Amino acid sequence: MKQSLASRSIYIVLRLLIVLSVAMMFFPAINPARLTERINRNMSLFTSAIAYNSLIAELGRELNRGWVNETNFVILFISSMIICLGICLACVCGCLSVGNMKCKKRGNLFGLIGGATQAVGLAGILFAYLQMNASESDFDRLSPALTNGFFLYCAISATLIVGSLIQMLLLRNEEKEAVFEIEAKYRVFLMFLPFAALLFIFSYLPLWGWRAAFVEYQAGKPITMDDFVGFRWFVFLVNDPGTQRDIVRVLQNTLAMSALGLSTSWVAMAFAIFLVEIRNGPFRRFVQTLTTIPNFISWVMVYAIAFAIFSTDGFVNSLLAAMGSLDGPGRNYLMGDNAIWIKMLGWGMWKGLGWSAIIYIAAIAGIDQQLYEAATVDGAGRFQKMWHITLPGLMSTFFVLLLLSIAGILNNGMDQYFVFENATNTQRITVLDLYIYQRGIENGLISISTMVGMLKSLISVTLLFAANKASKWIRGESII
Repeated sequence: MKQSLASRSIYIVLRLLIVLSVAMMFFPAINPARLTERINRNMSLFTSAIAYNSLIAELGRELNRGWVNETNFVILFISSMIICLGICLACVCGCLSVGNMKCKKRGNLFGLIGGATQAVGLAGILFAYLQMNASESDFDRLSPALTNGFFLYCAISATLIVGSLIQMLLLRNEEKEAVFEIEAKYRVFLMFLPFAALLFIFSYLPLWGWRAAFVEYQAGKPITMDDFVGFRWFVFLVNDPGTQRDIVRVLQNTLAMSALGLSTSWVAMAFAIFLVEIRNGPFRRFVQTLTTIPNFISWVMVYAIAFAIFSTDGFVNSLLAAMGSLDGPGRNYLMGDNAIWIKMLGWGMWKGLGWSAIIYIAAIAGIDQQLYEAATVDGAGRFQKMWHITLPGLMSTFFVLLLLSIAGILNNGMDQYFVFENATNTQRITVLDLYIYQRGIENGLISISTMVGMLKSLISVTLLFAANKASKWIRGESII
């Protein structure tokens, strides 16, 4: 019993260390391979292991003239790859540790090899550091120093090796099963784990960039505590009249277009219902394909199509000229801000209607067919079946998508409005996402655009929980 309790405790520690080491791979501040200030401050261990050119990007002149030894940076690159490989092997150990005894014993072996592999990579980094110290030229130009991340990785590697060895000793007398087996609940968790890792890397890790909203950011310059300005940009947003006018205008455009989208969100459901009711199979497939294809066309191509149809020399003006109905030069229908919100709604519906209907078609396929058979026996017609069976069966799906749309009421996207924007309609077409792009990329105001984007994300999360609470209160159902 004591052995079993000790083994479980050690596995908990090892799993936590493995998760920590995976997360540390993507944090530049604890990159053990950054032995000198001449290596980009924003490089993580993972980037150091896959991008050699980025590792030496700021050392081009020194390397070309032979002032520093490039071999040391090759060693850093290879060592970073070895450490990442060791972390991957340790992840296998963590996954197998939730299985039966045979899985645990094999996992301990992977843990030992993974820890040893990390130790080899760290030894390579230490060797490169000693070589730089030994070379007078390298020492003067690079000022090498071991980072705190190096010692943290050493501690994790040593703990992983020792923990795996202890587990081997504790479990050596335990009976080993004939086959590898993991409980169903853990199998599901392990299947979800890669997606959780991707979610962390691409959705949560970038939130580290929010710190730009609290500093005096300058492109290309590392962020330090000397740049910290607190809530200056938040105060600026509230006090600056010009920014206030811009935000009010942009929010008006954003909320108006989102409101139009929400008010027409039922169209995709209605389209799916009528599409399913088409009895001619080939014609139904043709319509579905024809309406789904635009979703895979980029907004640049959509604008090219719009330009070919509605520009001064486009199809509409050419047709009017051929019919003798055009006096003088043709009109450019893409210019001007007349009904621009309706135009954007129309192009968005044309592009996304067929794709949005797919989820409703799948929901219709899940409705119990016995309900339709019973309705037929009772003498119900096609429209009665649609109204009393199909439509109620889709309501739960519709409300879930509606809740998500409400949560994303400030997220209109940027591509559509970016390609259709011009000097005559920019006041009416600029939505919040496009405004953030303009202030951050075009005007170089990274701190302000980061701050606005951060507030937008926080408001969206708040709206999601509010809409979910309202749904639970009104309908008795929620998505969270």
